[in-house]
Amino acid sequence: MQTDPIADMLTRIRNGSAARHGKVEMPASNFKVELARILKDEGYVTNYRVAEENGKPVIKLYLKYNADSTPVISRIERVSKPGRRVYTSSQKIPRVIGGLGLSIVSTSRGVMTGRQAEKLGVGGEIVCSIY
Repeated sequence: MQTDPIADMLTRIRNGSAARHGKVEMPASNFKVELARILKDEGYVTNYRVAEENGKPVIKLYLKYNADSTPVISRIERVSKPGRRVYTSSQKIPRVIGGLGLSIVSTSRGVMTGRQAEKLGVGGEIVCSIY
């Protein structure tokens, strides 16, 4: 049994990138699909698909690599964990590598990037940071 499905998703992405896999698969949930959508919109993965295997939804995430076959995602880490939740206001959303990276925030208006949350003036739970 998994205790943190989001950390499992991030670990699968991290391991798939390190092993230079073309895609990674994981069990799907609405929250994970939103994370995949943000990763695609921000250019960290090429695409994602939600499929059904053995009657259960699965996310297929297609990883992205540079021309020299280095992964686009050099680091992806969970910030807020089940044992220690990390919340922030819209004014204190952390910048990842001075704005070059990305933080993903779960707000009352849905899952979005830190920049979007800052523009809308909403805070929330910092899910992960990526660069």
